[in-house]
Amino acid sequence: MKHLILIALLLVSVFCHAQLPTLFDGGMMLHAGVVNGQMSDLNYTAKGVTTGIGGTLRFHLCRHLRVGCEGFMSTLSQLGNDSYVRLGWGGVVVDAYWQLDRWTPYVGLTLGGGNATTLLVFDGSSDDWLPEPNAVLHSEGFMFVDPYLGIEYALTEAVHLTLRVDRLAPFSHSDIPTGPRLYLGFIFTH
Repeated sequence: MKHLILIALLLVSVFCHAQLPTLFDGGMMLHAGVVNGQMSDLNYTAKGVTTGIGGTLRFHLCRHLRVGCEGFMSTLSQLGNDSYVRLGWGGVVVDAYWQLDRWTPYVGLTLGGGNATTLLVFDGSSDDWLPEPNAVLHSEGFMFVDPYLGIEYALTEAVHLTLRVDRLAPFSHSDIPTGPRLYLGFIFTH
């Protein structure tokens, strides 16, 4: 089914290509953000700076609309002993954009799913093979909506620098650390 959707988007893009300078684009972005979240079952608040990487692929359907997919991975280190909260998420992207010479401001929304994995070692270390008496490893899936806004700058006709801000909003679990993230990356157009 996923392949059929991608083929349909590509065909629509090809059909509209006579009117559009770009058929599709995609690229990679690094991100960093400040997040926090109360893990009520543990009476623990995960907070700090999270960093990660991900990418996007978007088909230009008309002069101001792009549809595609994206996925990211983000890690929040905790407790200073290799403990972490790691999020992986991806979904369907829809954004509106406006071409203003070399600048392209955009606003969009991602809807999808992900997984949160938490490893908290309260006593001991995760660096050895010894059993830890006070540690938690938990993994759970979640659904989310992710509104974002950003701007691209065309370095060349085919290479754009993008800057984006978002706030991941899980709606199926409330204890996932959230907060604003800043993305910086390259988008390659075709």
